Amino acid sequence: MEKPFAITLDVGSSLANKTGSWRTYRPLYVDRLPPCNNACPAGENIQGWLYHAESGDYEQAWRVLTQDNPMPAVMGRVCYHPCETSCNRGQLDESVGINSVERFLGDQAIKLGWKFNPPETVSGKHVLVVGAGPSGLSAAYHLARLGHRVTIHEAGPFAGGMMRFGIPKYRLPRDVLEAEVQRILDLGVTLELNTKVENIEATMQAGKFDAAFLAVGAHIAKRAYIPAGEAARLLDAMQVLRGMEGEEKPMLGRRVVVYGGGNTALDVARTAKRLGATDAIIVYRRTREKMPAHDFEVEEALQEGIMIKWLSTIKNMSDEGTLTVEKMELDEKGFPQPTGELETLETDSLVLALGQDVDLSLLDGVPGLEIKDGVVQVSPNMMTGRAGIFAGGDMVPSERTVTIGIGHGKKAARNIDAWLRGEVYEPAPKHALAEFRKINPWYYEDAPKTVQPTLDQARRQSTFEEVVGGLNETNALFEARRCLSCGNCFECDNCYGVCPDNAVIKLGPGMRFEFNFDYCKGCGICSVECPCGAITMVPENA
Repeated sequence: MEKPFAITLDVGSSLANKTGSWRTYRPLYVDRLPPCNNACPAGENIQGWLYHAESGDYEQAWRVLTQDNPMPAVMGRVCYHPCETSCNRGQLDESVGINSVERFLGDQAIKLGWKFNPPETVSGKHVLVVGAGPSGLSAAYHLARLGHRVTIHEAGPFAGGMMRFGIPKYRLPRDVLEAEVQRILDLGVTLELNTKVENIEATMQAGKFDAAFLAVGAHIAKRAYIPAGEAARLLDAMQVLRGMEGEEKPMLGRRVVVYGGGNTALDVARTAKRLGATDAIIVYRRTREKMPAHDFEVEEALQEGIMIKWLSTIKNMSDEGTLTVEKMELDEKGFPQPTGELETLETDSLVLALGQDVDLSLLDGVPGLEIKDGVVQVSPNMMTGRAGIFAGGDMVPSERTVTIGIGHGKKAARNIDAWLRGEVYEPAPKHALAEFRKINPWYYEDAPKTVQPTLDQARRQSTFEEVVGGLNETNALFEARRCLSCGNCFECDNCYGVCPDNAVIKLGPGMRFEFNFDYCKGCGICSVECPCGAITMVPENA
């Protein structure tokens, strides 16, 4: 644009002074990627559903949420919420309690009987899902909503996978899990229990399936060689947790030692306490900082009287249940080394919680597959080396969490859908991240995070009642309204009010704003004063 050598004004009317000709930079409304959305392994549009939740439209919030994750009541209890770790509000006071609001929405859906909308089309394709854990159920849900016929083959007697057999009831009540599983099945998904797939290609051929998604969970406990007497009671963690789902609970005794440092080790120790153990001790060979278990779960275990012996390793176990434990110390590189210093622990049961492996026997003889370090290698579209066979969850290289499994199921479903149609799924490009430095925190009042209620200590150690409670509607609404709406306009009218040229045009509720560039001279006040960083300045000729 040609700029005048000198600024001239018409004294008759300000409308005649089209100051837009002075401009060298112009404002631009943008949608940035909120850090919570960016951090969610399930790919939820967190800011999108919080927007509806903070207006009190909980059903619409739930529907936006379940576009990505079909199990919010489960996830609101067991997700380790990396979204909150990334939340910009954490740099202002405390992060938004996203996880607790998600749980509230999930519980509301169960209470009020909200259902998923049926698929709009029917593809005529039939997809096999192997495994009814988080990844398999997620894939089945998304495939069904895309119009495909879905059958799940589950080797066990119940659906849920590690959500049922790896997470105790005090963290995830079974009625919550069952309600969200049933809602997925209500879409027309067929679930066949006690149906182990021995050979995937034979099963696909027999059932005339057009594609398959493999989501077998890591249910095989890893073992460690610990010399033990014939009478020693040596168990594995999965054996204990799986036994909790049966009629007869495992008999662990009054003194229980758990060997390992992950979340499963904590779950077993806390379960032992609830079964009547007076002493539940975790032995872990490294420091707390290196412990793979999540910090909040470690804190809950310590609150319940679980003892943890850091930098310790078990050497052997006698017939009478005496453990010989060797103390470790860190070398100059920070690695634990044996010290030769020994101590003994008396125990009725030693439970090994050293991780789990996946049973890959269903893939025996399938050509084109690459298996490395006990998992199946997949391409970016989640397909294995065999056309039409996709895999996710515990079966592929990844961190093993419910959240990641649900994300894998969604990603696989979209890629399977595209493959069945002879296309390639192309995810939408991500917007630039809405960093904290892009927002204007001056406009937001301090509002500390709502604390979720917890069960009293006495009941925590004697019952399997849920430890962490949910928010009521008042608190959930308050928590949702703490969202800063990072990087996305929420129509606060700041730009409309501060523009000295009245160059911002309000388009109406839900329509946001536009600029009148005849009068906008590019001063940038709107960009500076935007609370959520949804306006940027770009060169006039860009």
